[in-house]
Amino acid sequence: MSEKEKTKKKNLSVLMGAAFLMATSAIGPGFLTQSATFTETYGASFAFVILVTIILTLIVQINIWRIIGVSGMRGQDIANKILPGLGYFVAALVALGGLAFNIGNIGGAALGLNVLFGIDVRFGAILGGAIGIAVFVSKDSGPIIDKLTRYLGILMLVLIGYVAIANTPPIGEVLVKSVAPDNPRTLIFPIITLLGGTVGGYITFSGGHRLIDAGITGKENLNEITNSSLMGIGVASIVRIFLFLAILGVVSRGMALEATNPAASAFLLGSGNIGYKLFGIVLFSAAISSVIGAAFTSVSFLKTLNKTIDKYENYFIIGFIATSSAIMAFIGQPATLLVLAGSLNGLILPITLGSMLLASRRKDIVGEYNHPTWLIVLGIITVILTAYGGWASLKNITNLFG
Repeated sequence: MSEKEKTKKKNLSVLMGAAFLMATSAIGPGFLTQSATFTETYGASFAFVILVTIILTLIVQINIWRIIGVSGMRGQDIANKILPGLGYFVAALVALGGLAFNIGNIGGAALGLNVLFGIDVRFGAILGGAIGIAVFVSKDSGPIIDKLTRYLGILMLVLIGYVAIANTPPIGEVLVKSVAPDNPRTLIFPIITLLGGTVGGYITFSGGHRLIDAGITGKENLNEITNSSLMGIGVASIVRIFLFLAILGVVSRGMALEATNPAASAFLLGSGNIGYKLFGIVLFSAAISSVIGAAFTSVSFLKTLNKTIDKYENYFIIGFIATSSAIMAFIGQPATLLVLAGSLNGLILPITLGSMLLASRRKDIVGEYNHPTWLIVLGIITVILTAYGGWASLKNITNLFG
């Protein structure tokens, strides 16, 4: 194999790895918990939420990945060029949001181990954290991340797809409600929460920053960057649809989900003990892949702002996971925290996307690249919608603890 062919094969692996890193970062325990909670609340009308969310995530993802990719700069560095100090503010928001999400991710790993083996949730949190840390013990953790997230993503896709078929959801009703939902105004909160859980905060930057680390940047790689971003959203969207159908098949028959672990109870009620154990595998896979994505991306937002973090990146990632595990082991009851983290990431999204759109017109950031006007217009509309929705959803966040 020639050197050129080796480079092409390596780049393809990184591009797929970046897509699955983004997708599996999104398909975390919060993703599963949110889907179960909102499907039970809104029924088939939740299909409209998913459809709108997919459209908005595509707008967000393509805008951010193309601008990051062409510039070769990470999100926080772009933000600092737009407004001195903004990068530090964005990095702090993303890192805090990532920590909140990662505490929930560790909790998800603990719940998954509890489903599979009956392990105590607090001990499971420590064990899940240890597994996440093991990935970053190696100095060259990039290829490990690429392969692990890809395999776990495919595994989740297959298992959730199987349960979706087995639970026989009302497809006809779903198709109708996806364009004509009941009480559309009540769907603002779940739309913002799902958007935050899919591309908010650190999530949409996870794959983009992975490509920068691998050196796949510039106008010459723009097509590959765009295709990688589309693949990531595609995988996350298919899993979201399968999961919704699997849970709807249960709640449409009038069965109530368990509040402490709603998604697990949906698999149990729909497919018996086999479904319950399959969910344990899905939940644990989702949690570990999201632990990796959250820790990697959160620290990547900090490392160019501080030379010590940059020099000892893996040690900081390990510390990030260890801190998340310790907090989760003492808090317990992660289901509410997972929904909360998605809402917080939704609040961060207008700031990060807005700064990227401003960057698209700065030659000192993107050079001679002309970012498509239609993407900018759709991006601005998304910023306005998410800013309004995020503000409106603040009162719903307080209701989570009522």
